[in-house]
Amino acid sequence: MPELPEVEVVRRGLHEHVAGRTVAAVEVLHPRAIRRHLPGAVDFASRLAGRTMLAARRRGKYLWVDLSDGDAVLAHLGMSGQLLVQPVGAPDEKHLRVRVRFADDGSELRFVDQRTFGGLLLAEVVEVDGTPLPEPVAHIARDPMDPLFDPAAAVAALRRRRTDVKRALLDQTLVSGVGNIYADEALWRSRLHSLRPTDRLTRPKAAELLTHATDVMREALGQGGTSFDALYVNVNGQSGYFDRSLNVYGQENQPCARCGTAIVREPFMNRSSYSCPRCQPRPRGTS
Repeated sequence: MPELPEVEVVRRGLHEHVAGRTVAAVEVLHPRAIRRHLPGAVDFASRLAGRTMLAARRRGKYLWVDLSDGDAVLAHLGMSGQLLVQPVGAPDEKHLRVRVRFADDGSELRFVDQRTFGGLLLAEVVEVDGTPLPEPVAHIARDPMDPLFDPAAAVAALRRRRTDVKRALLDQTLVSGVGNIYADEALWRSRLHSLRPTDRLTRPKAAELLTHATDVMREALGQGGTSFDALYVNVNGQSGYFDRSLNVYGQENQPCARCGTAIVREPFMNRSSYSCPRCQPRPRGTS
């Protein structure tokens, strides 16, 4: 699933291509793509048509476009969702789910989703701590790239959680934007095992972990995000290439870049964790 850097790449492209443009018509080609918009496809299309798209925004891994007269189009990319801007006459993608045609030149914003885990919805905008947010993401914490992010408060929240450190890092109500890939990379840089209890983290070590998480996401953003296959692309259909710079995630049996020990993969929450058994020793009492 796309994490903060990948979503930010898409947000920037969206803002460049759709801000200030008016929607002429909307076509929902697969009802599952708007299943989170409970009033249904007809309501979604009729309410979006005629509206002007304003700024594209993001909090953590959540992306939306503000609309004239209030509300926002909230996008959940899921495992394979893509938002593509296509010129007039471009052939339809195989897994095209929603088509949004613009009034000025007939070009389109398309939501493409092979696995249909993602989707779009129109959401009410509410104010949380002085920041307007779509209501479904009002509970999501600020991410480390947010100008109002409070590192000290995030450190305190992580240490209070009473769980293992990776679970806490993935908790979007504590710190948003970090997913499985960048959690593993930040833990490797911090020499922490994913099962280290948060209440055994010192404040300096927790702060170091958040700094590494921020750094690795900034580096990934600079390379267009991480693409393991053709499913993650920006609005122009281009892939990111930070996967070439990953030190631990997806590197099972490869030598650790720091000490040469073979990277191991362990099951974690129906996913995988990757770590160096020498640099990131498993905490005592865990198995």
